[in-house]
Amino acid sequence: MWRLSRALGVHAARTSKLSAPWCRPAAFMSTLLIDQPQYAWLKELGLREENEGVYNGSWGGRGEVSLEMGKILVEGVGEVQEYVDICDYAVGLSRMIGGPILPSERPGHALIEQWNPVGLVGIITAFNFPVAVYGWNSAVAMICGNVCLWKGAPTTSLISVAVTKIIAKVLEDNKLPGAICSLTCGGADIGTAMAKDERVNLLSFTGSTQVGKQVALMVQERFGRSLLELGGNNAIIAFEDADLSLVVQSALFAAVGTAGQRCTTARRLFLHESIHDEVVNRLKKAYAQIRVGNPWDSNVLYGPLHTKQAVSMFLGAVEEAKKEGGTVVYGGKVMDRPGNYVEPTIVTGLAHDASIVHTETFAPILYVFKFKNEEEVFAWNNEVKQGLSSSIFTKDLGRIFHWLGPKGSDCGIVNVNIPTSGAEIGGAFGGEKHTGGGRESGSDAWKQYMRRSTCTINYSKDLPLAQGIKFQ
Repeated sequence: MWRLSRALGVHAARTSKLSAPWCRPAAFMSTLLIDQPQYAWLKELGLREENEGVYNGSWGGRGEVSLEMGKILVEGVGEVQEYVDICDYAVGLSRMIGGPILPSERPGHALIEQWNPVGLVGIITAFNFPVAVYGWNSAVAMICGNVCLWKGAPTTSLISVAVTKIIAKVLEDNKLPGAICSLTCGGADIGTAMAKDERVNLLSFTGSTQVGKQVALMVQERFGRSLLELGGNNAIIAFEDADLSLVVQSALFAAVGTAGQRCTTARRLFLHESIHDEVVNRLKKAYAQIRVGNPWDSNVLYGPLHTKQAVSMFLGAVEEAKKEGGTVVYGGKVMDRPGNYVEPTIVTGLAHDASIVHTETFAPILYVFKFKNEEEVFAWNNEVKQGLSSSIFTKDLGRIFHWLGPKGSDCGIVNVNIPTSGAEIGGAFGGEKHTGGGRESGSDAWKQYMRRSTCTINYSKDLPLAQGIKFQ
């Protein structure tokens, strides 16, 4: 695992570029990227015109040629670094996992909790984090003794192949079969086959709530195990005592980062009525300073949406927000430039329970609301179907611990004075309700990749039986 993290680190800069599309029109390029001089580094990653044993077919990207996700370069580098970090974390975790020895009520007996690998872990990941989410799953799954079968998003196949090539080389260099981490590329038909196949002992699925529900039902039908990481309709709450500079920075980062295409993106911002107008004005000024452009430019902070379908969903959500009484105070339009660029958008004036507010739109749209008191805003935070991430900004210790407690946030990630996005690998990542209930990465998330046995050992010469039964 250490060697894998080192190998990933060596290739991090090059692999991360796969997460940021070069903006030259496809008409000026040959069909195969690998034949283009500017993409010579693809061969250094081990890719060839035909990749036998890994993937040999047409890329699933939109358009003649796709260079994958579209996030800015610094985020692409950071995502690969996250895979490196989870490998390092898994190395340490491998020396710590295990069950307790429990006291037995019977003399001369011991109870042991034994953890064993589940076997084959199927991993289906989404387009928005095409490297890191696989890393969370595969690194922990491997140190638990499992093998992995990965299906990445159809629109990020190149990244999937590059990562798999690196992993296979590290495994083979250490006298292990590269097939320990196998890859399959395709669409819903492949995902359905994985969900229905009884040989897949655990299926980890990251994606939309709608598809996740279908996956869960298919896996449950065969009494299999699933780990679901689904949608999030995440909220930031700022009270009257909040540090407004922190609020503005955090709201911007959480709403606009990755062009609003994170599961932890902030989609709702609740502001105490006494600070509402000031924060909205500050946000508008901050949004106006966002540097938009080619994601490969290190000075750019905001890139395109992943697909044209995402642009259509963005426009549909903006129009629906207007119909339901909202006012677009910033953005709301498609940018006049090549690519899938839309303006980061702020909408005010909607009801907290408006239909569009309760609909997760994977785009940079932030709905802003006024609230009067703690009780109502905590209820508003929890009223959506998803329960992934949430955050409050306050200096009130009593309020903080109320927020963290049973009557506070019902999310899997509950933050104080930081954004909804940017989770650390050391904590378990996941959410409640329609987010799926699964946990990945840190803490005791490793338990989901193993099966547990309670073992009773009799080291005495007697056999005490229940109900006082004795053999004469």
